[in-house]
Amino acid sequence: MINLYILKTNNSMKSRYISLLFSFAFLSVSAQEVLTPQKAVEIALNNNFQIKIAANSLEIDKENNQWGNTNALPSVDGVFNYNKSDLNTTVTQMDGTERNIPDNKSSSMSYGVSLGWTIFDGFGMFAQKNQLNELEKLGETQLKLTITSKVAQVLETYYSLVQQKQLLHAIDSAIVISTQRYELANNRYKIGKASKLEVLNAQVDLNTDKTSFLNQKQQFQNTKIYLNELLARDVNTEFTVEENAELDQTLLFEDLMSLAKSQNPDLQLALIEQKIAQYELKKVKADRLPRVNLIGGYNVTDTESGFGIATKNHSKGWNYGVGASINIFNGLSQRRKERIAKFQVENTQLALQEKEQNISSQLASGYQTYLTNIELAKLEENNAEIAKQNLDITLEKFKIGTITTVEFRTAQLNYLQAKTRSSIAKFQAKLSEIALKELTGSLDF
Repeated sequence: MINLYILKTNNSMKSRYISLLFSFAFLSVSAQEVLTPQKAVEIALNNNFQIKIAANSLEIDKENNQWGNTNALPSVDGVFNYNKSDLNTTVTQMDGTERNIPDNKSSSMSYGVSLGWTIFDGFGMFAQKNQLNELEKLGETQLKLTITSKVAQVLETYYSLVQQKQLLHAIDSAIVISTQRYELANNRYKIGKASKLEVLNAQVDLNTDKTSFLNQKQQFQNTKIYLNELLARDVNTEFTVEENAELDQTLLFEDLMSLAKSQNPDLQLALIEQKIAQYELKKVKADRLPRVNLIGGYNVTDTESGFGIATKNHSKGWNYGVGASINIFNGLSQRRKERIAKFQVENTQLALQEKEQNISSQLASGYQTYLTNIELAKLEENNAEIAKQNLDITLEKFKIGTITTVEFRTAQLNYLQAKTRSSIAKFQAKLSEIALKELTGSLDF
């Protein structure tokens, strides 16, 4: 709710008008959709384009994760061939005589089913299937990473709006107080108890507060547009946010470190990439072992010829067999491939170690920032309460004319600055909380 400090002057119609104006503005805001953090996350999960792209990529990985994508299953093909010829043929017989056969026509047609099946390839097909399993897990983890990143963005933007809304309320209060001060100074001037300078100073301060309000309002509206963009909905959708951000002050470093090791998406990606490289090495080594293939089929063949002992031939039946091959020498290509695969495995191990160290460093520094921001939020909240008490006292003294306008403005600005610092401190503490939960893969979505 908007805090309004209104001087109770019975003869000020303008004050009543301003009070009604701000009340109307408050009612207009209240009529808008109140977007909660949970609702914002839900909309983002359903609408965000990058999340949808990552989800579709996962579906592709699932489709690829089939035994048929490993050469482990047989292939069956239908075969049909038809050939025809029309030749002028000259035949020289054993006794030396020649025979001319003009327009010698012949044709052949064959059709059937053929089967090919690699029953052993040095266990490469099993390494390929395990690799496809890991690639599907990689897609799942990348989807989780995308979701975690987008949820963190949504929450950070949401709580930025909460903080900006609190600043707008604080500036609202300053405008109302400055308006009352200007009216009071103007009334005093009219009856000869104040100088024109006092009126002008009050008007300048009022205009300054109005300028601050407009600038803050513009920033608030721009952030709303950005949040709508993250939610992948009409950027002009009107809504308001909750008044306060509840801080989770129960986070413990040991629990966060344990969660990071088991749930951090980047770390999980590094682990999966290491396994994929290990299976790739197994696939390469499989080329050293023999490859065994089964072949078979059923074929029907018909031929016709205008010349020869048999002018027609028809055959049908089964054919089957087994074949085996082994690489003996291929220009040291096998050795080169294995060395490259081993280096790739080593690189993924180094990348995993680097990621573990990086996460530990981020977590340690992030947790210290979190603790500091929690303490700052408490301290600034206490300062804001003190500044409010000081403003209340100053306001009463100003009404009876026992302090100068400079002293009153100083107390007013001190309160506004204290409220601003308190709001920013709470926001920074909330950002620290979100960053830790993002790092540990424990954001609630």
